[in-house]
Amino acid sequence: MVVCVQTLVRGLQKQLNDFMPLEISDVMTLYMTPGSCSTGIHILMEELELVFSAHVLNLPAGDRQKPEYLAINPKGTIPTLVLDDGTALTDFVAIAWWLARRWPGKRLLPEDLDQQALALDRLNYLVGHLHGQGFTRIFTTERYLLHESDRETIERQGKTLVLKGLHRVANWLGETDGPLFHEHLSVLDTALFYNEFWAVRLGMTLPVACQAHYEAMVHRPVVQRVLLEEGYREL
Repeated sequence: MVVCVQTLVRGLQKQLNDFMPLEISDVMTLYMTPGSCSTGIHILMEELELVFSAHVLNLPAGDRQKPEYLAINPKGTIPTLVLDDGTALTDFVAIAWWLARRWPGKRLLPEDLDQQALALDRLNYLVGHLHGQGFTRIFTTERYLLHESDRETIERQGKTLVLKGLHRVANWLGETDGPLFHEHLSVLDTALFYNEFWAVRLGMTLPVACQAHYEAMVHRPVVQRVLLEEGYREL
């Protein structure tokens, strides 16, 4: 049975305690958690108007470490995109790159080779540094702790990394004429958006260019629909 993601994602909160393998063939499956980095991939797939199934993982309940999921993604990370041939892509950058190359007409990456390499370099920064070094210190502080007394210091380091990173990204956005990285949506925009989304919800002040980017993204109908599907009624 092929089901559009809009149907499957409704009632996500009701599914959070039930991790059951989806028995759907010939359609891609996105393993995701609402409001996480997987939201960036979710937006890309909706922008591409793809038909896919969505399987929600409850991170606090430990779904990422359950045998059923580790059999698909031994790293226990999100997002995971299982292609229709069963291949599992388990990295944000890899998934975004694959989507962009699979549907080149949507121009999710620049056509010029040098510009494409620069976009991938910046994508790695957004995912690997801004998220991977900054926000992890805020959301998963215990990973960095030697002593409980270090918690506030680690969290403060995370916020500093995030804010410095966002100012660097703002300089990149300043190279363009509009609020996005290019004149059209790209993989960079959805990766930056989920980081901005976290920053806003933590009460951080975004640099002017990042604020303009964030507002441009939240006004996109697809982004609004994705956030609604993921349970966010207010921004």
